[in-house]
Amino acid sequence: MVCGGFACSKNALCALNVVYMLVGLLLIGVAAWAKGLGLVSSIHIIGGVIAVGVFLLLIAVAGLVGAVNHHQVLLFFYMIILGLVFIFQFGISCSCLAINLSKQTDVINASWWVMSNNTRDELERSFDCCGLFNLTTLDQQDYAFCTAVCKSRSPTCQMCGEKFLKHSDEALKILGGVGLFFSFTEILGVWLAMRFRNQKDPRANPSAFL
Repeated sequence: MVCGGFACSKNALCALNVVYMLVGLLLIGVAAWAKGLGLVSSIHIIGGVIAVGVFLLLIAVAGLVGAVNHHQVLLFFYMIILGLVFIFQFGISCSCLAINLSKQTDVINASWWVMSNNTRDELERSFDCCGLFNLTTLDQQDYAFCTAVCKSRSPTCQMCGEKFLKHSDEALKILGGVGLFFSFTEILGVWLAMRFRNQKDPRANPSAFL
């Protein structure tokens, strides 16, 4: 049996879908971590990344079942949906990489001041920082009433905005880079599924082994 045969195509498609499952879990995990930051959750792209991760995970399971059973109908829908996921994931990944620090700063600043005082206090204690960017009088007042532990150790604390920017920038770069890289492998998945779908199962034709 040559590498381009039925068994090789089946194994390759199964392996590729296992990779898709891992990528889907990675995208969901990193996006959930970024969303858990609270401020980053206001960036709607994060929700889009989670949606892509969930769809990729589900379609990978369907592709794995279709490959194991050589299910023609399941493989057909797998190709169609995977192609749509590629388009959506490619767009979302490019958007993640396109968001610069200035845009992130604007989003974080807008989100910070719509939070309640209790929420801001919890974030300051959680990240051990005080204030946001110290750009306005409100920033200075917020810094003065900060109850983070760092205030007791040092006369100055790191600004929360700096920490939030670091986390959000890391999350967006990881999501954008991973998503963009693996989006191109989905083209391979569509081609491989199409190729495998058109191959004959030798188990249904014993003479193929002769």
